[in-house]
Amino acid sequence: MERRRDDTERATESTGTRLIRPLIDFLHTEAAGGAALVSAATVARVWANSPWEASYHELWATHLVVSVGQFGIDLDLRHWINDGLMAVFFLVIGLEIKRELVEGELRDSRRVSLPAVAALGGMVVPALLYLALNAGGEGAAGWGIPMATDIAMAVGVLSLLGRRVPSSLKLFLLALAIVDDIGAIIVIALFYTEEINVDALVVAVGLGGAVIAMRAVGVRPHVAYGAVGIGMWVALHESGLHATLVGVVLGLMAPTRPFRQAQLIDETALTDLSTVQAARETAVLARESVSVVEWLEHRLHPWTSFVIVPLFALANAGVPFGASAVADAASSPITYGVIAGLVVGKLVGVTVFTWLAVRLRIGLLPDDATWPGVVGVAALAGIGFTVSIFVTGLAFDDVGLQDEAKVGILAASITAAILGSLILLRAGSRPESGAPATTA
Repeated sequence: MERRRDDTERATESTGTRLIRPLIDFLHTEAAGGAALVSAATVARVWANSPWEASYHELWATHLVVSVGQFGIDLDLRHWINDGLMAVFFLVIGLEIKRELVEGELRDSRRVSLPAVAALGGMVVPALLYLALNAGGEGAAGWGIPMATDIAMAVGVLSLLGRRVPSSLKLFLLALAIVDDIGAIIVIALFYTEEINVDALVVAVGLGGAVIAMRAVGVRPHVAYGAVGIGMWVALHESGLHATLVGVVLGLMAPTRPFRQAQLIDETALTDLSTVQAARETAVLARESVSVVEWLEHRLHPWTSFVIVPLFALANAGVPFGASAVADAASSPITYGVIAGLVVGKLVGVTVFTWLAVRLRIGLLPDDATWPGVVGVAALAGIGFTVSIFVTGLAFDDVGLQDEAKVGILAASITAAILGSLILLRAGSRPESGAPATTA
């Protein structure tokens, strides 16, 4: 089948690097998903500030109990989304991380080092700026909020800019955001866990071992892994660690090699639809000629981008903007800490650490990239929405503090999107003279 030639493919051809189709699909889905995310967040804000405000809060406070025998889990709808459905979102993140590490951009140490160092700066500097305004106060626990970059919204903004932005910078932002996600997962696991139930954690680890054993003996039905995954989710939920982490673990465990090598499959068998049985065998052959990672990402990514993440935004972005709420946010160091971290911290952290990495010959500047372009991408990295709001719920139990942080996230994300777009539009795509050396 003839491939579509878009900006991403042209950029990779010019550098001699061949991107596989899933990354291109990932970029397109993220761009469209960003629009769905913004729409859902807008609906949430309008609904939460309308005459029907009470119905918004009552809906997400509705409890749903799932029980088997005497054991049950009782959560409100917001927590079923945040703890349950978002595990699928983190599964897709885990799948993309695994694919990038094995066969994508992150497998090349020379090319992964630059976005990795940039992401480190984009996490450390925002956290320090936040703490500078909140250390010792009631908002101190929120230092992890401005560390995150929302891939969907950032890629969505880049897609609107089109060819004005070199595709190499788009890939740089994607790699940076993926490394950023890895950092966010580590932060959630290490710093936003209060108590650990060792017995439940042992069960979760044991079920993880069962997944490894199932892979070793060649178990293929996805329903079997799904059943074990649900058991891992329950065990991790009871352990005290955030249950969404099971998605990342399962994503990293998924194999990147297909069960059948494509070159060993008879092409005529892939077109045989003469009987129902032949059609079924054709479907199996086609399915097993791609890796589990690629197949799961292809199947799940649209669901996370167009259903799960928008639902998350609908359930969590309904921040009141009444006079008292705005006054509280305007006088809150939490709000200013989040804004400073995402808008200033991301721009400064990503830019400075990228410059240091290039100067120290740790990494390579992306082809066709200019330093103003890098600054623009660094500004867009300040669009922290989904994971930032997610961490807000982990950092604060008090709804008032959550709302102050969410106001900061919304304001910072809008500011970062506008600022980054203006810088990138002004930067253009011509390499600037006098840029620092880009060879490693």
